[in-house]
Amino acid sequence: MVESGQRDVIDIAYENPDRWHTGVEVLTFDALKLRLKSSVARRPSRLDFHQIMLVRGGEGTAMVDFVDHPCTRGTLLHLRPGQVQRLPSAAAGRPAELDAVLLLFTADFPPPLPVTREVLDGFGPVAWSLPPGECEAFERAALELAAEYAVLRDGRTRDADAELTGVLLRQLLGALLVRMARLGDPAGSPVPAAPGAELHLAFRRELERTFASTRSVEDYAARLGYSARTLTRACLAATGRSAKQLADARVALQAQRLLAHTDLPVAAIGRSLGFTEATNFGKFFAREVGDTPGGFRSRQLPHQPWVPDESGRVDVPRGWRQV
Repeated sequence: MVESGQRDVIDIAYENPDRWHTGVEVLTFDALKLRLKSSVARRPSRLDFHQIMLVRGGEGTAMVDFVDHPCTRGTLLHLRPGQVQRLPSAAAGRPAELDAVLLLFTADFPPPLPVTREVLDGFGPVAWSLPPGECEAFERAALELAAEYAVLRDGRTRDADAELTGVLLRQLLGALLVRMARLGDPAGSPVPAAPGAELHLAFRRELERTFASTRSVEDYAARLGYSARTLTRACLAATGRSAKQLADARVALQAQRLLAHTDLPVAAIGRSLGFTEATNFGKFFAREVGDTPGGFRSRQLPHQPWVPDESGRVDVPRGWRQV
């Protein structure tokens, strides 16, 4: 059910329609479209699971956390729990005609590999444009996952073998995530071995935990055991942005999510993010986003009205459970 106070964004929890206790599902974009009505495809959704999509052909535009990402052959998208998306669309808001494979999986399904921690972090890269050779390698990896998933989905194994197939799926997903870790950040951030990279990552993880309580670089530097100047240098080297800019950007993103997702008054959203005065929050938001909170909120409304069915539910994809 849609919880009281939610507006334009649908919250969707993971629920595998094929194998209820399996934390991964592999399907094509065409199969996903068959589960959707166009009115739902046009609306943003916020997932509580990971979604990786590899585009093998066609064109469209996906929105992730209010940023548009063109989708063509070689596009690799990774959405993490909590991020807001709108499925790839073509002109006039129609679902895109894409040849793409999707991997949906819960946060606890991948094997615990230290090298993939950054890939699975909530602030990792969202989109890559893969060169032809790399795209083919990812396609082979995704198709192997799809083949093993089909064996499990179709019940073509004994119970004992099904458990082994589940283990194999976990390891195959881990291998694909290692490939993603090897891609690095398309924005050019340094690998973890580069000077300052570890401090930058530690800051981003601490920022993810406590951005609502402080945007002070001095606070974060003290928690991490460094000077504010050293922290700022590490962030500039890793991203080209200062620690203060990164902290402000994370708070602005949360404000956008809350404005699009809830009916909370603007002043209440500001207070939840540490602003005691609504005017200060409004100035901050306008500086970071280039719009007023009210203007941004109104632009997130769907182009056509959404009407629930008799039960009060929207038509979400089969296998996605509205919460």
